[in-house]
Amino acid sequence: MTKEQDLLDKIVEDVQTADAPKKQVVVEEKPANPSHKAMTMDDLVTDEAVVAFPAVGDVLKGIVIDVSPSAIYLDLGPIGTGIVLGKETKDGLAMNAKMLIGDEATATLIDLENDDGYIELSIREASYEKAWEDLRNKMKNEDTVSTRILDANKGGLMVEVNGITGFLPVSQLSSQNYPRVDDGDRNKILELLKQLVNQELGVRILDADQDAEKLIVSEKAAQSEQERKVISELAKGEVIKGEVSGVVDFGAFVKFQPPGREEGDQLEGLVHISELAWQLIDNPRELVKVGDAVEAKIIGIDDTRISLSMKALKRDPWSVITEKYTIGEVYEGIVDKINHFGAFVYLDSDIHGLAHVSEFQENFPGKKMEDMIAVGKQFNWKILSIDAKEHRMGLVLVDGLIVAESENENTESATKKPLKTQTETKKKNNPEKSATKTTEKK
Repeated sequence: MTKEQDLLDKIVEDVQTADAPKKQVVVEEKPANPSHKAMTMDDLVTDEAVVAFPAVGDVLKGIVIDVSPSAIYLDLGPIGTGIVLGKETKDGLAMNAKMLIGDEATATLIDLENDDGYIELSIREASYEKAWEDLRNKMKNEDTVSTRILDANKGGLMVEVNGITGFLPVSQLSSQNYPRVDDGDRNKILELLKQLVNQELGVRILDADQDAEKLIVSEKAAQSEQERKVISELAKGEVIKGEVSGVVDFGAFVKFQPPGREEGDQLEGLVHISELAWQLIDNPRELVKVGDAVEAKIIGIDDTRISLSMKALKRDPWSVITEKYTIGEVYEGIVDKINHFGAFVYLDSDIHGLAHVSEFQENFPGKKMEDMIAVGKQFNWKILSIDAKEHRMGLVLVDGLIVAESENENTESATKKPLKTQTETKKKNNPEKSATKTTEKK
């Protein structure tokens, strides 16, 4: 068997094993061939040097010897000249940046010899692997990278890093770019997100899963280090002045300028719905709106999350509740809402209590609470318990409407039990004080 026949048999064997696992093939460098003339199989057969032939799918390294709008030519050493064509060129360049003559390039072998006698290569496939590897390294090192916003949907933004398409969820936007929409309208949110398309943002990689082709990034995480530095200068209990930047169902966001910091170092904290006011709040939008100037107290700092309280700067009405109300006495109160475990009742603008359904059923067996009381209406309530520390008050319904709406209004009013007013209750609790006031009047 001739040397030529041995070499050809070897080539056939390599082609048949093209599906074998990919391997890295390092080819000795060779001076650039400006004419980039392809080395044919005949040339290889007559070459006296011993050549290790690669197989389809192998990753090769070569030197760029020419670059044109439609092709890149690589010197692959003794095995010949490789060519990267068409889309393989464009996608590869997007991932590897612009290639210059003399640069080292990595490419995947896709054809041992094309019609023009060149070894056909793909930069795209090799670059794809390299791009994911780079993303995983950046995620591990918590690097901040720049990304271009490609598109927007109601859930977030489509981005591109290393030529790989990824996703930036709305929740991972910085406070500066987070869409604040008063009524939570998703269409309005989408309009604001679309304003970020084509912009460059600094992000950190949260997840880079090549098998699932999932890339998740975060702008908020990229800014966390700078925010931590500024936040470290804040102290729990400090009072800040700021502006309401957004109102959502669970509270209000407030942007504020930390004392002594530059304008660009603005921070944002959240006033939870329970910290807006001492009274019960169902809808924060009824209390504050975007643009309102507010004062708040810092009540918590957790990493980059700042918790604020507006009610902490106001006097707690429950601290003096025993001066206004007495257990066992009856007072007028307006029903705020009714649910399956009872009715919430306001005795005044700040103090509320709960009339539990179990107490109601005990006093009005066989009747439903909704049949005897109504939201927004005033009724008589007896105080069963007061827990000032926990802001809790237990109530029980005494009788029907204070302001009767039926045709027998006079008759119903005559059957009502007389109420102890707040003034009468105070006299009972402080007889000496009341007597003193009476003497002074005389």
